[in-house]
Amino acid sequence: MIQASADQSFSRAEDEIAALKVKVHEKLVERLNLDGVTTEALDDPLAMRELKKNAEEVVGNILMEEAGGKLASHEERVRVVKDIVNEALGLGPLEDFLADPEVTDIMVNSKNEIYVEKSGKLVLTNKKFVSDSKMRAIIDRIIAPLGRRIDESTPMVDARLPDGSRINAIIPPLSLRGPMITIRKFAHEKLEVGDLLHKYHSLSQAMADFLHACVLGRKNMIVSGGTGAGKTTLLNVLSEFIPDGERIITIEDAAELKIKKSHWGRLESRPPNVEGKGAVTIRDLFINCLRMRPDRIIIGECRGPEILDMLQAMNTGHDGSMTTLHANSTRDVLTRMHSMILLSGIELPVRAINEMIASAIQVVVHINRFSDGSRRITGITETVGIDQNFQLQLADVFIYRQKGINSDGRTMGDFEATGYVPRCYEDLVAKGMDLKKEMFEKTES
Repeated sequence: MIQASADQSFSRAEDEIAALKVKVHEKLVERLNLDGVTTEALDDPLAMRELKKNAEEVVGNILMEEAGGKLASHEERVRVVKDIVNEALGLGPLEDFLADPEVTDIMVNSKNEIYVEKSGKLVLTNKKFVSDSKMRAIIDRIIAPLGRRIDESTPMVDARLPDGSRINAIIPPLSLRGPMITIRKFAHEKLEVGDLLHKYHSLSQAMADFLHACVLGRKNMIVSGGTGAGKTTLLNVLSEFIPDGERIITIEDAAELKIKKSHWGRLESRPPNVEGKGAVTIRDLFINCLRMRPDRIIIGECRGPEILDMLQAMNTGHDGSMTTLHANSTRDVLTRMHSMILLSGIELPVRAINEMIASAIQVVVHINRFSDGSRRITGITETVGIDQNFQLQLADVFIYRQKGINSDGRTMGDFEATGYVPRCYEDLVAKGMDLKKEMFEKTES
């Protein structure tokens, strides 16, 4: 009963502060005529610094008039001032999360419900927007400099921020509880295979050595996994194994790949303009890319008919190419590829599709995100070929076997070799790769 009473008191205090913020915000806008502030002023760092300084002073004075005893401490007063000024001139409650290097994703379900992903885990924060209208204003503040807009005629927007982060916003009537915002922050830290091995324990040394050899040996690869599993991060790491001097062309919906190679051309698709024209798709870019003399082609993610073009390119001299795919397992990759090929509008028999996949793809790498936020490669699988019934045959080379969860909630398990020696082993050794056959010996559980 005591706990329930305390929770109710805390909730009332929060509601009072939220109401106070709305009142102070309205007075701030009126006193400084913020509705008349130009976009140029908001983009000018010096003007913004002066405006924020004035706003903080005005908010402090208004709080003295309005707050009474509602703000119990100096720290709380400072926090409220910061929140109000951020909402009026900046990005509101998003400001702190965008500045926090540990936050990777920001998800706003409604004005009162903001989640972030931090250290691999989703966390409900105590931050809130003042109102739906202020949330809309902040969405406009983010996308207007990008030449994008959101309104009833175009109630969804997807855009890339100047720092590489991605924002997706959707407004009513499509979102039923008010505007929604999702921001995937651009990871400025460039991970290397050593980080995946020793810092994050995402794979074993044997797995890393095999993947290194596959990239050097120009094996075509698909990285699969669910949303947020780390597919792009893994693709970045694999790209580091590509020898310098090879011409790499990357094609992405959102430019996220960070390839530290000198001969790298980057292409990014373009959505239609407000008139619904001018779109340039991944498939359009892929067709153009074939005329750019690439040694390797890397597609950030295949989602549709471009997979057919990718397979054909892999089968016609662009060995060592890579892409990612949303799938639940290495076996599910095949089903997804079949579905996407059908979207191309070209009717192909199942036998022809399977033969094309078997010829084009040598290795599938699957990565999972576990409940504790950790990410691990759970399977490295070779495409063996097709059987007498023209069905694709796969063979696991390495797997991750989950064995439980410890008292701290951490996932426990082991990376294991299955005992299968991949068919590509002899070819990799013939190309000079230093691979010992013993690395494939079955790991005893």
